[in-house]
Amino acid sequence: MKLEDCVSMLTEHGIKPTSNRIVVLKELAASPHPVTLNELEMHILSIDKSGIFRALTLFRENHLAHVIDDGSGAVRYELCHSRAADTDDDLHVHFLCEECRQVYCLDGVPVPQVDMPPGFSAVTASHIVTGVCPKCSDKNHR
Repeated sequence: MKLEDCVSMLTEHGIKPTSNRIVVLKELAASPHPVTLNELEMHILSIDKSGIFRALTLFRENHLAHVIDDGSGAVRYELCHSRAADTDDDLHVHFLCEECRQVYCLDGVPVPQVDMPPGFSAVTASHIVTGVCPKCSDKNHR
């Protein structure tokens, strides 16, 4: 992701484009899968863990990053492709492989609509499907 794209994306989401935030955004954009804070820390050597976490928290608050609880106790982050700072308009289902523990985005599969009972107000939703990914399935059938 180019610098000007990062600056534009941060600005669209109401986030001041600092050098640390640009580095974290570039790393999120480069990742093919949702990543943990520890994985980001291993790839971003120029920023300490608390600096990365602060950027991720700001990204989440401004709908620039999704936070995914993969069911294993690990929290993963992925870039939100929404262009709005006040809503997530690209929520989708995620898949957790029970063998390799990789989390995959199923971008074309929207989170199912849930009718809330009276008095409840949903803010966001996540949906994790577990099973075996194609790569692990292929390994098991060889």
